[in-house]
Amino acid sequence: MTKLTLGTHPFLLGFEQLERLVERTAKSGNDGYPPYNIEQTSETSYRITLALAGFAESDLSITVEDQSLVIRGKQADDSEGRVFLHRGIAARQFQRSFVLAEGVEVGEAVMENGLLHVDLRRHVPESVVQEIKIRRS
Repeated sequence: MTKLTLGTHPFLLGFEQLERLVERTAKSGNDGYPPYNIEQTSETSYRITLALAGFAESDLSITVEDQSLVIRGKQADDSEGRVFLHRGIAARQFQRSFVLAEGVEVGEAVMENGLLHVDLRRHVPESVVQEIKIRRS
C-alpha cells in the first residue's frame, strides 16, 4: 500500500507548498519558552500573546520572514555587581516562529503589562467562478 501525502494525492493539485509548510513547522524547534496564547478575535482576525516578563520593547524584534512571523528577544545583562540569592525570572534569549497562511498579514504589536500582543488579519479572497470554453481541434 502506497502512502499518499498532500503533494501526491490525485485530487489535491498544487498543495506541495502546504506540505513543505507543515514540515517546516514541525522542525521549527520552539522549546516552549516563552509561553503564548493564540486567540481568534473575529472571523478573520487573530491575536498572538506572549508572556515576556522583564523584556522591554527595545529587547524585542518582530519580523515576517518567508511566510513566518518571527519574534526574537534578547535582554541586556544587567546582573553585574548584583548578588542573587535566587534567580527564578528567566533572562534568556528566545526565538518563537509562527507559520502564516497565504493572505494572513501582521498588524500592530503592543506591549502591555509584560504581555506582547501581535494582531493578525486574514484576507478572504472573493469567490470567483470562471467558465472555460471548449474549443474544437
